[in-house]
Amino acid sequence: MKFPLVTVVLVSAALLFLLWEQSREQPEPVNASRFTNLAANPVERSVAVDWVIAQIPKLCEDATGEIEGAEVHAACVSESEARTSSCRRMIYDRLPSVIASEAAFRDLFLTAANCLVPRSGLVER
Repeated sequence: MKFPLVTVVLVSAALLFLLWEQSREQPEPVNASRFTNLAANPVERSVAVDWVIAQIPKLCEDATGEIEGAEVHAACVSESEARTSSCRRMIYDRLPSVIASEAAFRDLFLTAANCLVPRSGLVER
């Protein structure tokens, strides 16, 4: 049997990439205040989407009326996290790559929130 040299090289390269990725400096988390003056300081769409995705626990709390730790809340978070890649693709297709206005950010937030944590069409009083 021939030694699988190509497989060993590919696995080694993948491991080196993972080690490099883990040792890189992680970016600072984005604060909501970053989105206050978008006309003067526009933000990349990916940064805004990452921030919205980080808000999943809060969105689920609002949608379910349950606090973190409750079974319904945990199910909501799990389902929302499973939708992140498809929601991200949908947002990237529909919205501009640079968010430079409150209206564009509002559209991005509402579109992402509705995709991540869909709510029924019922209006609550």
